[in-house]
Amino acid sequence: MANAVRLLKAFSANDREWGVSDLARHLELSKSSVHRLLTTLTEEGMLQQDNESGRYRLGLVVFDLAAAVSSQLDLHEAVLSPMTDLRNRSGETVQVAVLDGRHVVYVERLESQHTLRMFLAIGRRNSAHCSGTGKALLAFIPRDHLETLLKGWKLEPRTPHTLTTQKALRADLELTRQRGYAENRHESEVGVVSVAAPIRDHGSRTIASISVAGPAERVDPIRRELAHLTMETAALVSRRLGYIGHN
Repeated sequence: MANAVRLLKAFSANDREWGVSDLARHLELSKSSVHRLLTTLTEEGMLQQDNESGRYRLGLVVFDLAAAVSSQLDLHEAVLSPMTDLRNRSGETVQVAVLDGRHVVYVERLESQHTLRMFLAIGRRNSAHCSGTGKALLAFIPRDHLETLLKGWKLEPRTPHTLTTQKALRADLELTRQRGYAENRHESEVGVVSVAAPIRDHGSRTIASISVAGPAERVDPIRRELAHLTMETAALVSRRLGYIGHN
């Protein structure tokens, strides 16, 4: 694995292509070892070989990964100021999450300034079916993607309020589409309520969601007001990412 990483890092703006012999000398590895690595990485799409010269260059998979990193950097820049304003206006914890299979991963977070607040870590994962951010993402991804995720998905209960049937989840996602935001009322943790809205990019793809979350006694009575603030923020972030449709 380490040698495969070293091999990939040998490619740069100045060294766009490598032959087996040159790469073996550069990495101080045998030609047979380098050839095996090149073959595996080419099969995985990380590299591609020129049919005429036989030399190798970075493949499309690497560019896809680079685009994903760029998207995350763009999201960070676009969301930081609006989510700070949302936290200040709502007084509650604000989070941004992305979808990873049937889970969400929280990539940005600003804690509430209240003494009683949520303590969540960036990088923390949660099941998409029982979180506001997750349901906001599931509701607005392409239908074929959603159907792929739902197939065979056993919805595990986290609390007595968790949606555990696909019929209930589908109804909730349809309601989310209609009103433009998702709600999570005690579904992932009893006593916690959140509202969330989708963030879209320049290609009209739903790439993330933003939520306001906090203790039920503070959030639940004003959750619709918070939902509208959250949708306004999501729309602003989406415009910053180049989205020109209607959020």
